[in-house]
Amino acid sequence: MRRWVLGAVLVTVLVVGIVAGDRYSSAPVGPRTCTAEVRPVSSGVTGAGPTIPAPLDAVAGLRGLKQVGGVVNDASCLNEVPVHGVVRPRSEDDVVQAVAYARQNDLAVSVSGTRHAMGGQASYPGGLVLDMQGLDGVTVDAEAGTVRVGAGATWRSVLETLHAQGRAVAAMPSIDILSVGGTVSVNAHGVDFRQGSLAGTVRSLRLVSADGTVRDVDRASDPALFSAVIGGYGLFGVITEVELETVRDTVYRLEQRVIPSADLARTYLEEVAPDEDARLMYAHLSTAPSSFLSEAILYTYSDAGTPGSVAEPIPLLKDTQNSRVGRFALNLARHGGFFQEARWVAQKHVLPAFQPCASSRNAALRAAEACMVARTQATYNGLGLLNHKLPDRTDVLHEYFVEPDRLHEFLEAAAPVLRDHDAELLNASVRVVHQDEVLLSYAQGTRLSVVLYLSQDLSDAGNADMAGLTRRLVRVALEHDATFYLPYQPHYTREQVAQAYPTLDEFFALKRQHDPEERFRNAFYTRFS
Repeated sequence: MRRWVLGAVLVTVLVVGIVAGDRYSSAPVGPRTCTAEVRPVSSGVTGAGPTIPAPLDAVAGLRGLKQVGGVVNDASCLNEVPVHGVVRPRSEDDVVQAVAYARQNDLAVSVSGTRHAMGGQASYPGGLVLDMQGLDGVTVDAEAGTVRVGAGATWRSVLETLHAQGRAVAAMPSIDILSVGGTVSVNAHGVDFRQGSLAGTVRSLRLVSADGTVRDVDRASDPALFSAVIGGYGLFGVITEVELETVRDTVYRLEQRVIPSADLARTYLEEVAPDEDARLMYAHLSTAPSSFLSEAILYTYSDAGTPGSVAEPIPLLKDTQNSRVGRFALNLARHGGFFQEARWVAQKHVLPAFQPCASSRNAALRAAEACMVARTQATYNGLGLLNHKLPDRTDVLHEYFVEPDRLHEFLEAAAPVLRDHDAELLNASVRVVHQDEVLLSYAQGTRLSVVLYLSQDLSDAGNADMAGLTRRLVRVALEHDATFYLPYQPHYTREQVAQAYPTLDEFFALKRQHDPEERFRNAFYTRFS
């Protein structure tokens, strides 16, 4: 009898382990669904949102109508908002029609892409949401060295199109599944430390204004509006197309080294920045308890076309972000402690063996191992490892922009704050940004961007913990003359935003000048204007 009981227990443990292992290691089949309350237009009901002030047939006349009433959310699943409806335009004319409908019915208009902004920039209660993912065309102008991209196209589709023609983008965010229009609207940045943010690589924009006028906007035609729309959070109009600068796709030599985070700023300023061959750079900070934020892995990509090396062919793009083993390790790290320690050891000593190298050994370099990576491959990073099936967890981002010579003291001050909260720091990285022409700019000079990727409970207690953590980290940032990024959970105050962004009032004044009826609204505008 005991053997039968023991056998049953072992089988149960084995089955539970297999199920849990699959849940922790496998990716969701499709995009995460935050709520079941969304009513598709085909259901013929108004859903849970506000009463629609026009007959249903009038709404149905909107081209690209995707949803009537109901709610929308963002990628965090923490910001559910009831809306009038959602339209997914397929053309610029569809956008003009949707804005005209909103004007006729006195509705607010909010603009969304892949909805990874978590600060309320992509929705407004009772408003009409324009889901721009239907405008996804990508056209390369080889002679001009530019690419024209629909606002809803993802950076992944831009990379794939350019890669086939031997080109790459001059700057982009570090994740390629985001929409181009959305990232221009938040002035995102990535791993090209010489370029910094997107702002300097945008040649021109096509913008649908509040009165329905379609405008081509660039630095020459309207520099004030141009600098406000980039990083303008969709408050000045609907971006329908972006013209971006491109560069030649080149093979880089990838190198990584482990250094104390206290040496990170000095290494960048004295070694990486002066090196004319260095092109891309970022660092991962330790999230292991034994070396929390005090150790860093520095990754640099240098031009492989230097004297003494051999030109490498540009290989096909590989999706390297969909490993079950990697996802399993990351999801275990959500529990902290030993799992975070093990993951950091793997990052330092195991993962380098799995880099997507074009050539694992290059005799001409006379190095034991030389990892050659095309520029497009280095920026071809989706959310593969971050997607998960854990229904009780969600992930949020923080980002702080720190003067290089104050990075170490900022990290020393932030570490005990992070340890004091329940949210688990899954990843911490450092990149470089520079002062740009954007009106609502997060960098008043060269800054090191500290990006924190945190996992929290999907609960009221988890939200309260994250709110407290955010307020404390923002306070630490401001005490160290740093700024913070606005597209994430808005647990900070209006006074703190104004301190970090001294042009805030000028920004909102210009918005009302271009949109006197305040047609373009979102939760961010309501809270901070």
